[in-house]
Amino acid sequence: MSKKIFCLAVLAVFGTALFLGACSKAEKPLAPVYKTGLSKTETRNSAFGKVFPQEYASYKRNNESELMTEFKGSVPFRKHDNVNPLPKGFKNVQPYLKNLWLGYPFSWEYNEARGHTYAIHDILEIDRINQYGEAAGLPNTCWNCKTTTIPEWVAKFGDDKFWSMNFNTFRSNVMIDEGEGKFKSNATVDMDDHTIGCANCHNPETMDLIISSFPLDEALKRQGKDWRQMSRNEMRSLVCAQCHVEYYFQEGSRGINRKPVFPWDNGMDPDQMYEYYSSTSIGNKDTSAHVKGFEGKFFDWVHPVSKTPMIKVQHPEYETWYDGPHGAAGVSCADCHMPYQRADGKKKISSHQWTSPLKTPQMIDNACRQCHSDKTAEYLKGRVEYTQKKSFGNLLAAQDMSVKAHEAIRQAAAWTGYRHPNYDQLLIQAREMNRKGQFYWDFLSAENSVGFHNPAKALDTAQKSLEYSQMAINYAMQATSYGIAPDLEGDIKKIVPPIMEWSRAMQMDQAEMDKHVWTTYVAKQPKAERMWHLQKKLR
Repeated sequence: MSKKIFCLAVLAVFGTALFLGACSKAEKPLAPVYKTGLSKTETRNSAFGKVFPQEYASYKRNNESELMTEFKGSVPFRKHDNVNPLPKGFKNVQPYLKNLWLGYPFSWEYNEARGHTYAIHDILEIDRINQYGEAAGLPNTCWNCKTTTIPEWVAKFGDDKFWSMNFNTFRSNVMIDEGEGKFKSNATVDMDDHTIGCANCHNPETMDLIISSFPLDEALKRQGKDWRQMSRNEMRSLVCAQCHVEYYFQEGSRGINRKPVFPWDNGMDPDQMYEYYSSTSIGNKDTSAHVKGFEGKFFDWVHPVSKTPMIKVQHPEYETWYDGPHGAAGVSCADCHMPYQRADGKKKISSHQWTSPLKTPQMIDNACRQCHSDKTAEYLKGRVEYTQKKSFGNLLAAQDMSVKAHEAIRQAAAWTGYRHPNYDQLLIQAREMNRKGQFYWDFLSAENSVGFHNPAKALDTAQKSLEYSQMAINYAMQATSYGIAPDLEGDIKKIVPPIMEWSRAMQMDQAEMDKHVWTTYVAKQPKAERMWHLQKKLR
């Protein structure tokens, strides 16, 4: 081959490589564009189902409740009950939930959720909502993650007053404000058609992913972010962050009364959120805890046994996931919980059955094995359960220590023997550590992956919960010059038995209240007859 021909050949190969490289440059995948013909204010799930029947069929599979994983499922078992079989109880539970939430509505009833399609049904049925009076005892804020109709309601009643209205006002009907305190019925809230669904995440006209959650939109703005400018991959997680997050109800003296706020201003880790809650700038100014050392600080309720102002953590899946192994790698919530599937064996769609991929080998194939193709479904399930078992063991240890902290403070407050010269200050410190220890325990407890979304954060959170609760016990013992120490030795379950049965009706009965030493500290509820069953008013 001549030198000239050789040079031409090299140039040809080089040019071809450049051409192929240019052709193979990956473009950002574009989302499909739709013109659905639906109204921009459409909130009925069934209306979306007529346009997207295959996606809607997968959404309706959220009604299925027979499949369980090792720790979770859609069967509404009681999360503290490992005595009774399913569907009432389950083997992997936390027996001290009623103790730790005593004095707060969660102590009456706290069940494993059945899924998004049951959201309205379940909240109307659960004992946390007052079924015995006109007032639910909770504001409209509790509708925020139960229905597609929140934007419509806020538009009608105003962002300034909707959130603090009585929850039961919207229980059976959407109400129109006619002014001067008068309301008229507009349309019945359908437990199926208005439950969490399509309009929460999609623009009805175009099916673009949207944020319909007021608190998430505002939390992002405070971070200098605009979801309208975010990538589709980010949105495939943010739509879940509308509800799967920690939040609190704002006090009227701090802004719009009872409006939900995400405590992300300092960051999304437990340390940063606890620091946020410790600031008096967001505290309960008008309804101070009246507990020495906690004036002006935020609290959800005061635990009746230890007199500690407590914080109730909600479901912080997003805050746990975002810097875990998958979140940090850019794997979205939808990648695992809405994997692609073939509808009718042909069309490729995202599954709208929002559930754990561990339930069946096929689900693991569709979700986990899209990336972990070198592993079997059985192997991957085993690795997840290994992490969950370790995390759950730490969770139980933190739970027991938190109960012991409450009991130590209870005994220290009642101590009549010799007291340390700094007794009052030591009890303030004990309550602060008790509050902090339970916050960290609850952060891990309320997060629904049992540690899998972020194993390192789960381990760190459990360890800190144990540390803070132990500090609370130490301060309480020191306050009594260790006079209570002998009464705190041994198995905590013998010192303070778990409260297995406790309800709003039982709190109306003094004989029931006297059955456990802790429940005697709770204020008795007035006797009343049941007034509500789901959407029906009984009397």
